[in-house]
Amino acid sequence: MNINSYIDHTVLKPVTTLDDVKKLCMEAVEYSFAAVCIPPPFVKIAADMLGSTHIKVATVTGFPFGYSALEAKVAETVLAIVDGAHEIDMVANLLAIRNGDWAYLEKEIGTILPLVRSKGKVLKVIIESGILLEEEITKCCEIYGRYGVDFVKTSTGYAEKGATIEAVKLMRANLPANVKIKASGGIKTFEFAKALIEAGASRLGCSASIDIVKQANAI
Repeated sequence: MNINSYIDHTVLKPVTTLDDVKKLCMEAVEYSFAAVCIPPPFVKIAADMLGSTHIKVATVTGFPFGYSALEAKVAETVLAIVDGAHEIDMVANLLAIRNGDWAYLEKEIGTILPLVRSKGKVLKVIIESGILLEEEITKCCEIYGRYGVDFVKTSTGYAEKGATIEAVKLMRANLPANVKIKASGGIKTFEFAKALIEAGASRLGCSASIDIVKQANAI
């Protein structure tokens, strides 16, 4: 298994520095990761650094709580694309999910997805599976599967519970084949990363990426 190709090499802490992002990009090139995932203000710099490589630049919108106004998410998405992002990891409106306001959730994805697709970019929707009920996860999969988003993503990494094998299996069972899964949050070992891929994840969001690769190479 080429674990490197599954990894979005990630730094999203609120005190991220420019040096952190430059180091992340250089590591992504060295280890041939799938993408870097970084805070929005650094997208343009990362896009310039990685422009001649295959590595994608991903950033977040509505992060980390998801309850930003739809207009704010639209503005964040437009700016990210203008700055050079290839992939948008958008936090779904978790308040809408928890309150069963599925009409709002459909309005949100019905607004954002066409915008992303019109520019040929990728949309990953973060549902924060670790704090949702099983039926809420299933309903999210039904909605996002019907709209055909590129990925449904487990977690921001900021909730008390991140990715789990059980959540990935549940999502895979309730998503159409064309919608992929990104697992993120708490992935520290190659063993766990491999198990998540076997459960159905096609991408992994990791800050411990290099340790995971070293563990894989040691086997």
